[in-house]
Amino acid sequence: MTLIWGRITSINVRKVIWTLQELGLPFERKDAGAAFGVVHTDEYAQLNPNRLVPLMVQGERTLWESNVIVRYLCAAEQRLCPADPWLRADAERWMDWQQTTFSPAGRDAFIQLFRKPEGAPNMTKVQASVNATRPFLDMLDRHLSQRPFLAGDEFGMADIPMGCEVHRWKGLPIAHSTRPHLDRWYAAVSQRSATRGVLDVPLA
Repeated sequence: MTLIWGRITSINVRKVIWTLQELGLPFERKDAGAAFGVVHTDEYAQLNPNRLVPLMVQGERTLWESNVIVRYLCAAEQRLCPADPWLRADAERWMDWQQTTFSPAGRDAFIQLFRKPEGAPNMTKVQASVNATRPFLDMLDRHLSQRPFLAGDEFGMADIPMGCEVHRWKGLPIAHSTRPHLDRWYAAVSQRSATRGVLDVPLA
């Protein structure tokens, strides 16, 4: 049995739960992080010294970092993960891009509009985040005009992190431009049965 520590409102926890459901693997999830606490305990830090979520526990083994967990699960099951090294690298490129480029650009808009750390949204920060994200959305739209999914003709592990990211972006109370290829892709991935309990959970 796989145990996942982390609240489902975390985008990084959502990636892992979606993957487990795509693969049909049994798991248990326990709330941790934010208002649930747990992550600041010494016991948790022994398993995940970053004190973040998600944390995956399988017997005596532990793994943290959401996209790494997604990769591991797909590789272990030999599903959603290309066997060809070049194709796998292509999928991993988009997964890394989600974490290192797209997510940092859009993070301030989400934090300000939903977490409101200063009591009220700082709209200057929101607009800067929106401006930073738009070119990446355009880039995705162009990329998806040439293929049905991020890394080729079939749904795969690369689509899961970006699917969670676009879900969060589209949930922001801002004006959203139409991007036909990106919108087509997102409609396809978000309607998958494995997204139930993941992408239908409100942002928080």
